[in-house]
Amino acid sequence: MGFFLETLFGGLMVGMLYSLIAIGFVLIYKASGVFNFAQGAMVLFAALAMARFAEWFPLWFGFQSLVLANLLAFIAAMGVMVVVAWLIERLALRKLVNQEGVTLLMATLGIAYFLDGLGQTLFGNDIYKIDVGMPKEPLLVFDKVFEGGLLISQEDLVAAGIAALLVVLLALFFQKTATGRALRAVADDHQAAQSIGIPLSRIWVIVWSVAGFSALVAGIIWGSKLGVQFSLSLVALKALPVVILGGLTSIPGAIIGGLLIGVGEKLSEIYLGPLLGGGIEIWFAYVLALGFLLVRPQGLFGEKIIDRV
Repeated sequence: MGFFLETLFGGLMVGMLYSLIAIGFVLIYKASGVFNFAQGAMVLFAALAMARFAEWFPLWFGFQSLVLANLLAFIAAMGVMVVVAWLIERLALRKLVNQEGVTLLMATLGIAYFLDGLGQTLFGNDIYKIDVGMPKEPLLVFDKVFEGGLLISQEDLVAAGIAALLVVLLALFFQKTATGRALRAVADDHQAAQSIGIPLSRIWVIVWSVAGFSALVAGIIWGSKLGVQFSLSLVALKALPVVILGGLTSIPGAIIGGLLIGVGEKLSEIYLGPLLGGGIEIWFAYVLALGFLLVRPQGLFGEKIIDRV
């Protein structure tokens, strides 16, 4: 039982990290109705900005404080993501208002490749470190209940707490603020939202900035765990099954989907891996997502769309 619970907790923590990236997909889809293939590139770009600014600022301004370096780097990286959001709206999305969804989809794919290239140009292509002081040592709990106790990653616990706080803030933003309601109105119908005076360009800048903030938080946590490298954008591929499972329009669904996939892939690798030859973690999420697409395409918490003819 102790080993099972340790695996279960590990899966829950990894699932929360998947959910952090999935939130960015949901944000863009809720506000524009398009699936944002650039989210993985945004996570990488934000993490690169954070890592490099934290390295450069002490050299430029002559101080040694890690806390101050990280604080200034976070502010600067967030500023960069806001500028990126403004440029995306001004140079791409503004030209594609009221176009077909596939057109916007291809635009986000082009943005992804552009950000990958721009990140290498501005920040380099080595492996960089992000050190924000997250605890690395595992925590031993329930040592009197289970033989040997349970080892829980403190870093994953902190990340889970940050993800939960981010979800609460975003849910309040979408449900309780005028801007959040405007974002949902734009997602339902661009033309109708414009007809009642909602400025589409400003709304898209806001939502891409919020998605950039989500990408920055996810990039910092993943960069702290794995280092900032260009394979980091591939982690976003695991967020695709998460949003399919939870629903493209549901922020809580992104969390639940991430937890289910995180737990499922860990338990299946441990208990079914020896029987099937291993490697289940690689494909488990995608097979589960395929099953949901066949049975419930809108996901667990997505909105079911009914067309009447």
